[in-house]
Amino acid sequence: MSGIAGWADFERDLVPEARTVRAMAGALAHRGPDGEGEWVKGHVALAHRRLNLLDDEHARQPAVVSSGSGAAAVLVIDGALTNGPELSRQLAAKGHRLTGHGDAELALHAYLEWGSDFPKRLEGLFALAVWDERRQELLLVRDRLGVKPLCYFRTPSGLLFASEPKALLAHPAVEPVVDADGLRELFAHSRKPGTAVYRGVREVLPGHVVVAHRSGVEQRRYWQLAAQPHTDDLERTVATVRTLLSEAVASHLRADVPVGAMLSGGIDSSALSALAAASLRDSDSGPLRTFSVNFAGYAENFEPHPTMRATPDAPFAELAARHIGTEHTEILLDTGALVEPEVHLAALRSQDAPSPLGDMDVSLLRFFEAVRRAGVTAVLSGETADEVFNGYFWAYDPQHSNSRTFPWISFERGHDAAAGGLGCSLVDRTLRKELDFMEYADQHYRDALTEVPHVAGESPEERRAREITYLALTRWAPTHLDRADRMSMAHGVQLRPPFCDRALVEYVYNVPAAMKRVNGQEKSLLRAAVDDLLPGPVLNRRKSAYPTTQEAAYGESVRSRFAQLTRDRGSRVAALLDARATDAVLTSEAAPSGAFAWVERASMEMMLQLDAWLADYDIELRL
Repeated sequence: MSGIAGWADFERDLVPEARTVRAMAGALAHRGPDGEGEWVKGHVALAHRRLNLLDDEHARQPAVVSSGSGAAAVLVIDGALTNGPELSRQLAAKGHRLTGHGDAELALHAYLEWGSDFPKRLEGLFALAVWDERRQELLLVRDRLGVKPLCYFRTPSGLLFASEPKALLAHPAVEPVVDADGLRELFAHSRKPGTAVYRGVREVLPGHVVVAHRSGVEQRRYWQLAAQPHTDDLERTVATVRTLLSEAVASHLRADVPVGAMLSGGIDSSALSALAAASLRDSDSGPLRTFSVNFAGYAENFEPHPTMRATPDAPFAELAARHIGTEHTEILLDTGALVEPEVHLAALRSQDAPSPLGDMDVSLLRFFEAVRRAGVTAVLSGETADEVFNGYFWAYDPQHSNSRTFPWISFERGHDAAAGGLGCSLVDRTLRKELDFMEYADQHYRDALTEVPHVAGESPEERRAREITYLALTRWAPTHLDRADRMSMAHGVQLRPPFCDRALVEYVYNVPAAMKRVNGQEKSLLRAAVDDLLPGPVLNRRKSAYPTTQEAAYGESVRSRFAQLTRDRGSRVAALLDARATDAVLTSEAAPSGAFAWVERASMEMMLQLDAWLADYDIELRL
């Protein structure tokens, strides 16, 4: 519900530096366009930008609890606690006097009651910072799956923190320097937890606490996935998933403003929308507002992709909305809305790094802009359903699931083996060889495997299936959760993903793969859990990834922009381009459009973004 930033320095008084922290928070104004607040005293300065999802009067931040001699502790939070009412009752029973119902106040009192163990008491999506004035200690906490972003930068005598790197870069101590590992991280498409592209910048790991005090900085884990035997039969498993998902949806609907839903007509978003609509009807709060994105002429000219997109969204979204009874809005985009350079730059700035996703990023940014314009500031999203329920084709395709690297990278290399990953094929081959993107990703894969918890006596097949699920949840999902958060919050819209609910994730993680894919049907467990809520065509629709335009005009625009870039002698990216690959792209007669040309187009998109990033952020490459 906001953006947070701050600075702790154990060797100086930060009161004279209030303006600097205010500038850091100002870089996050898009995350919280409805207000601001700060608390500066002694060795710490905390700042907050507010997005109104709870009653304005009771949700102001920073939250402060005073002792006899002044402040005892201060807290800022981004996100939403989905167990707020339960937490409030627990705290009241222990004698805490709460003045309102803001999440910051609840989290702060939870800290005062349970100390460093308090994150275990919090449910939902959150990133927070709490300063204990008595102990002179700063704690940074991130939710279990990393739905909400939180990064930090260590200084010689403390640290800086913020929701996004752009706020850290607003501080004079943080320079926009990218070294070899930063560039590897940018291209590897297998994000290492805790890492960032900028030198010296780290991310708080999901499910972890970073503690800063006078003697240094340390990291503690408060949650991790646990492997346990699954003893429920299929019928009971289906019923349990239905209960857990229903409870997760209901908890994610809690807000003082209406919560909408993204609805593509796929099983994930349709299941959430159906459960949300039912919950709202039960509380006399409907109807649910749903939103989908579509491209002009997309359904009429749709070209299916064998693994990524079998069917267009629009007919299924319309059918689902009509069946569920939602107030549905289709956000229709034409090519003109996708090609404007300004919106590509906005997508870059939203993520603080270049991306090869091109029109997918732009359309998502446009989508949330329209949602916000429609007066909706929070939406349910199906993010992470595929990771939890094994929905990706590479999770069960032996060619990729049994590879010696991440299965999604195995798939990408099938398109561009020489490049080593999506968006790399135009990078200078000598540089690629020096940086060795493929080995960087493969070593990360080998390291990640050592973390996977197992159950004794698992068959080799079940052991591998558990590994794939763990890798998807901890290495694939964070990239997409971060992208979704950045794009939505760029327009002050909070994304709420019920499939990230702790209880649901913990339960389904231990469900055998055979129960998640009965009779070869992807996500059959999820489908069975909601089979009474959806029409047959939606319930049984094959997975279709987020849409990308198939208009030739868009592909031609990308090539034209790239050709212009290669002619620009002042281009920052020129030294990174591979001459032979660039010439091949520009002399090809085939237009980079349609369902099968997206991967080829992605490399041009990446170089265009990379050039803009190097210039706009004044990046210094130290390779």
